[in-house]
Amino acid sequence: MKIMINKDKLLIIGASGHGKVVADIALKMNKWQQIAFLDDDKNVKSSMGINVIGNSNDAFSYLNDYDIFVAIGNNNTREKIQSELEIAEASMPRLIHPSAIIGEKVELGVGTVVMAGVVINCCSSIGKGCIINTGVTIDHDNVIENYVHISPGARLAGTVRVGKRSWIGIGSVVTNNVYIISECMVGAGAVVVRDITEAGTYVGVPARKIDQNAMLRKKA
Repeated sequence: MKIMINKDKLLIIGASGHGKVVADIALKMNKWQQIAFLDDDKNVKSSMGINVIGNSNDAFSYLNDYDIFVAIGNNNTREKIQSELEIAEASMPRLIHPSAIIGEKVELGVGTVVMAGVVINCCSSIGKGCIINTGVTIDHDNVIENYVHISPGARLAGTVRVGKRSWIGIGSVVTNNVYIISECMVGAGAVVVRDITEAGTYVGVPARKIDQNAMLRKKA
């Protein structure tokens, strides 16, 4: 097995809004001597004053010289790109804003970003490729599976489990001892008070599943 060695250069895939925040965190970590972007929009030449040096497919040309971080907001796209890079044995760091508070015995997977003002309390496990966005609080003994996005200001109480590729909306609340299955979307400001065992979109207080097809028919 190839031994992963952290490098002094960082390559960020994605130069849009999420990528900018990721770059800002990387700069504040003061770990890399050089940072560059890759982006598939040919019109984007720089972002945050940082040069775009190619598109996402070019990442495989930089494996020997750069740590690589996938800053794509869409969970499925992020997983696809990161999985391909893992097979190629890319060196992928964890990015943690200096203001974040990380408790004892917290595990963070590779390719995960923890943004400003986050609190993750003890004995929680965060999977790989996750976005723990600005001001999120995750209490003790949580399990956040791979490629989950927890949006700004969300609050998760103790012993919550969130399945793969789920999206927890801005300002939402999840009470203690709740399980949320994979592939779920919890709407902004929703309050989850019981287990969610069927994939779908959940909104409201308390959160209930909505029939998106019925909503589309109603709008038509």
